[in-house]
Order: sequence, then structure tokens, then C-alpha cells
Amino acid sequence: MSDTPRMETALLDAPDAGFANIWRVGCEIERELTESNQIIRQQQLLQEENLRLQERINRLEEENDSMRADLLLWNEKEVK
Repeated sequence: MSDTPRMETALLDAPDAGFANIWRVGCEIERELTESNQIIRQQQLLQEENLRLQERINRLEEENDSMRADLLLWNEKEVK
């Protein structure tokens, strides 16, 4: 199997219109590549945002644990 089957098919389907077909297929492939790259970039941005939010959640949980510990200590002092 060829590594450029779409380009070769474009040439074989209409050899008399060879360059025009190859140009058309090349443009379609380039559009698909651009769209794929945009999707990949969006996924990367979402992964970065997810990581940032996970880190924030972890910080908030740590602060919550610290505040609970402080509250328990405060309550123990109030009881005495």
C-alpha cells in the first residue's frame, strides 16, 4: 500500500486532469490537517485547564483540612 493513496487515486482517476485533481486532493488534505491540529490544540488547552483545576481542588482540600484541624483545636480549648 502506498503512503499517499489519496494523491495517487486522484491522479489515476482522471489522468488527463492530473494536476488539477492532485491540487484539489492536496487542498482537502491540508484542510483536514489544519482542522486536526486545531482539535489537538483544543484538547491540549483542555488538559492544561483540567490540570490547573485539579491543582486548585487539591489546594482547597488542603486548606479545608487545615481549617477543620484549627476548628477542632479551638473547640477543644473552648471546652476546657
